[in-house]
Amino acid sequence: MDNMDKLNVLAAAPEIALLAAAGAVMVADLFVSDARRNVTYALTLAALVIVSAVCAYLLGNDAVQYAFGGMYVTDPMANVLKLFAALCTALMLVYAQGYARDRGIWKGEIFTLALFALLGIFVMISANNLLVIYLGLELQALALYALVALRRDDARATEAAMKYFVLGALASGFLLYGMSMLYGAAGTLDLNDLARRIAGGQVASRPALVLGTVFIVAGLGFKFGAVPFHMWVPDVYHGAPTPVTVLIGSAPKIAAFAIAFRLLVEGLLPLALDWQKMLVVLAVGSLVIGNVTAIAQSNLKRMLAYSTIGQMGFMLLAMLSGVVGGDTMSTANAYSAAMFYVITYAITTLGTFGIIMLLARQGFEAEEIADLRGLNRRSPWYAFVMLVLMFSLAGVPPTVGFHAKLVVLQALLGSGISSGMVWLAVIAVLFSLVGAYYYLRVVKVMYFDEPADAAPIVAAPDMRMALSANGVAVLVLGIIPQYLLALCANAMIRTLGG
Repeated sequence: MDNMDKLNVLAAAPEIALLAAAGAVMVADLFVSDARRNVTYALTLAALVIVSAVCAYLLGNDAVQYAFGGMYVTDPMANVLKLFAALCTALMLVYAQGYARDRGIWKGEIFTLALFALLGIFVMISANNLLVIYLGLELQALALYALVALRRDDARATEAAMKYFVLGALASGFLLYGMSMLYGAAGTLDLNDLARRIAGGQVASRPALVLGTVFIVAGLGFKFGAVPFHMWVPDVYHGAPTPVTVLIGSAPKIAAFAIAFRLLVEGLLPLALDWQKMLVVLAVGSLVIGNVTAIAQSNLKRMLAYSTIGQMGFMLLAMLSGVVGGDTMSTANAYSAAMFYVITYAITTLGTFGIIMLLARQGFEAEEIADLRGLNRRSPWYAFVMLVLMFSLAGVPPTVGFHAKLVVLQALLGSGISSGMVWLAVIAVLFSLVGAYYYLRVVKVMYFDEPADAAPIVAAPDMRMALSANGVAVLVLGIIPQYLLALCANAMIRTLGG
């Protein structure tokens, strides 16, 4: 009976449901012809709805449950993040329909690989062991490498896949090497045990711990696409098929936040004074280089790639403000701000790339900023949706992006004026203003330039509904953000309290 309690399979219910669904979709797709691929699409969406329902059901569970001998944890934070990761994957597939069908990649691979990438994300979110984090990371990464290379006849996609694979392998190597040094110094793979041993001084070598932490932060920097580990982001965003770009830009960012939280906060909190300084460098570098370089881009996907680097810099500011001078009083507030930021960023990114896929058609990629010229005359509604999304990324009220930036700045300043965080808040505000320029340039092109194309915009009914709901959600969450803020805050407080 004791062994069954340690196993606690029900704690991994979303993962088990997702694995069963991915296997069922993969087998069912063998019997579906290309002409009837919508059957696989419907099955995949049904699977994601079921998984989302399981995650939503678990939201009511306040307990922190451990499974598989303590290697796996299900807590309120994990349940919230898994729900949004599943919704991101479902929306990506809805947006991808027309684009993928026109380019011959609307096949079983896009569904099964997306589901297995999501499974890797779920494992990363709930991992409580260094090796389990690595297993989840590799499962997600291998599926994404294959998705980037889905258009085998496209030289740009193949090049992007090669760069992503090589640099992703380098990032995985950094993480694994850092983990091995932590294990060598502390003698445990369990994150809770690791934190206890470091706090109690039960380590063989503190310099080895700090060096291991440097490699861990470098690996996380790659996963976030933070400067100076950002080299892959513009090329992969630009070269990958747009549905894959939107997947890479949304759910994996949620997973990256989760493993950063698990590793740095739950495992390495006693070393906060060491990793906090590293995050300052990553955050400031990302804000400066991401926002400044985005100004020079004429390609919309590359502009959004550099904007992602800047946005991740903002999120890292919240991560580093959780512990100041060894004081953890502001911990829950700061990490819930980071959680809110990454969720709202993922939702906004989905809609932005959804508009790009809507405007693309067979033989034409709507990738240049100039391709949005006169969108307001062709479709006032979709122009308005894109305006809301751009305003949100720029942090203009009353969109949700404004509140996301506001709670991060509050977390920075709330950590104490004497902590020396004020200069970081000033840099964040200044470079948000720089970022507003290139976001508002897109709005200017849509509303004030003459349309280059008078072709009507045709979208499937489910895409119209999803895209409209996406845009409205960004606006509504900006007007009444308290529900999502409370969800993130309560989840973080209960997770840290458990």
